[in-house]
Amino acid sequence: MAEILPPNMLNERPQTPAGLLSSREKDRLIERGFLGLYRWYTARSQETRNWNADRSFDWKALSKDLPPEIVTVTQGFFAVEQYAPDFTSSLLNLVRRSHGRSHFQLRWGSEEEKHADAWENAVLFSGKRSPQWIAEYKERLKSQTWELPFPDAIHNLVYTVFQERATQLNYLNMMKIAQGKSDKPHLAGFSDPVLAKVAQTIAVDEAAHYNFFLEGVRMYLYYYPQRTLEAIKNVIGQFSMPASMLVPDWKEFSETVYRAGIYGPRDFNRDVMQVAFRNLGIESRKALEDGIRKTREVPDFDGYNHRTTAIFDTFDYGMVEGDVRRLHLKIQDYEKEIGFDTVDPTEFVENPAIPKKDGQAADD
Repeated sequence: MAEILPPNMLNERPQTPAGLLSSREKDRLIERGFLGLYRWYTARSQETRNWNADRSFDWKALSKDLPPEIVTVTQGFFAVEQYAPDFTSSLLNLVRRSHGRSHFQLRWGSEEEKHADAWENAVLFSGKRSPQWIAEYKERLKSQTWELPFPDAIHNLVYTVFQERATQLNYLNMMKIAQGKSDKPHLAGFSDPVLAKVAQTIAVDEAAHYNFFLEGVRMYLYYYPQRTLEAIKNVIGQFSMPASMLVPDWKEFSETVYRAGIYGPRDFNRDVMQVAFRNLGIESRKALEDGIRKTREVPDFDGYNHRTTAIFDTFDYGMVEGDVRRLHLKIQDYEKEIGFDTVDPTEFVENPAIPKKDGQAADD
């Protein structure tokens, strides 16, 4: 939202150069993209991932002889997911004025609630924790409130990309262990089909969440490249998993997860950060940091901000543009099915601030 300026300052405010998109228009385009993406996501979620935490798994068949390490990991997953109401409400309040993002957070919260219930069932039916212990543990967890890791929407959007990918990786590796595919000696011979199905089902949800937030970051990266790249740099510089400061036995949980080969610093660098970078057209963390540093060294001129042109060397802008175009085609195909295309269509608008290569026309 534009700030309110005194009348004597209106003439001093920088004007958007002719032919370029104003911040207000960029925000409108991003909002329309989120709305279309939310509609498409909800329909697909209801059609392909409408499972139930109680009925979709044969809980009575869950092993009563799970290894202690698996019980610790399962309990940790359950503990983190207990903060789903905080995750949902905090993010919802931050983006409440955006139809697409706020309504998606409601959908996201309903899916995260299923994850919490499924992991609680896994702990309960393992027989290693009594119902009374679980109830008391939940009270202890909920005596503290999870808060947003960053104060603004763009940083929290970027954070969720890395967090969802990291969570998906945790569950995928848990699935492999439960399928009997662990290469760790202390887990050799262990398998449990029920636990494997739980981890796989939730990992599929987390992949869908990752892709939603990734599409959102791509839109910001397309229309606000410098601001978004700086947010990415800030987030990865202080990234930690949600609720790591709230879960009382987090140290034991994280060490057990690491020893089991589920997740650790190397996994974050290789299978979270690099995967997200590749999806965003960023070569590496060093390339990101060097590009931002070089951008800040470029002089700032009146009118069109020449400083921002240097940022386009930091990442593959053409790839991002292609991904944003494909997102809009997906949204448009969905809108044709419903009829939105005839009454209120979502349209892709090119960012004219893109520096063109030598010999390339502005409208190529």
